[in-house]
Amino acid sequence: MRVSSRRLGVYAVALAFAIVVNFILPRLMPGSPVDAMVAQLGPRATPAAIEAIKARFGAVDQPMLWQFVDYIKGLATLDLGVSVKYYPQTVVQVLGRSTIWTVFLVTTAIIFSLCVGVVLGAVSAWRRGGRFDTIVSPLSVIMISVPPVIVALTTLFVFAVSLRWFPVGYAYDPNLDPAFNFTFAGSVFMHAILPVLTLSPFLIGEFQTTMRSSMISVLGEDYVTMGRAKGLSHLTVMFGYGARNAMLPVLTNLALMLGAVFGGSIVTEIVFNYPGLGLTLYTASVARDYPVIQGQLLLMTLATLGANFLVDIIYGLVDPRLQEAV
Repeated sequence: MRVSSRRLGVYAVALAFAIVVNFILPRLMPGSPVDAMVAQLGPRATPAAIEAIKARFGAVDQPMLWQFVDYIKGLATLDLGVSVKYYPQTVVQVLGRSTIWTVFLVTTAIIFSLCVGVVLGAVSAWRRGGRFDTIVSPLSVIMISVPPVIVALTTLFVFAVSLRWFPVGYAYDPNLDPAFNFTFAGSVFMHAILPVLTLSPFLIGEFQTTMRSSMISVLGEDYVTMGRAKGLSHLTVMFGYGARNAMLPVLTNLALMLGAVFGGSIVTEIVFNYPGLGLTLYTASVARDYPVIQGQLLLMTLATLGANFLVDIIYGLVDPRLQEAV
């Protein structure tokens, strides 16, 4: 699967812009990592200690251009600095630990929601105007409209606090040591159910709505009529002829929704105390841990660009006619 140089150029420009903005924003914020560390030291903040902190966090008096050069060198060597909140851990260590849980949570929610939303959208379009469609389609609009924080708090209160069917929070039982065994895997699964179900309603509603609209336009095409004329089963025509060709707008919508998905994961992880990037960003913001904030914003930008690039690749696999255009 080839990707045009023009498309790669667009991603390169977007990445360069994100790097520049990521460099400028923390320097426009009030305070600095050094100020936060000095405040933590209190009376112990001797001049020698302050100078050592400045040297450790790179807070040297030099022109902005040279600071940017050092920043680019750090990116090239994956040196994003040292965390203030989790000192002496580096930003890479902090984000690396959190990324695993966020990727697991978001990927699981997207796959689950995509499967459910696409099936519901396809069936709603196939039975347009019927009882199934009149129930599912308005319900999808409601799921899109409800804020993630409301879903998270309601889910937590009903299923974890009141009914006690699931754990209240965290990624696994704190009494367990991480290991490759069924006990630990089962604990991870049970702790992930409520966060995944919290992220899923919005995604399912978006996928169902997009899939239904796309599927309705596809059902009028000649190849769908031909499939019906051949006497093929409804499922074969619905998914083999219709759903596959109606998937492109769904994939486009997925790429556009990634920002909302990350936003929803931040709220979800805070509510469920789930140790992912969202909770890390929250704790870093409270602690004014600018190195972690800066590193996480860059990581989320890379994830969004990477997901869009992957969608471009999948486009060509779903519809070979688009291979030359990607």
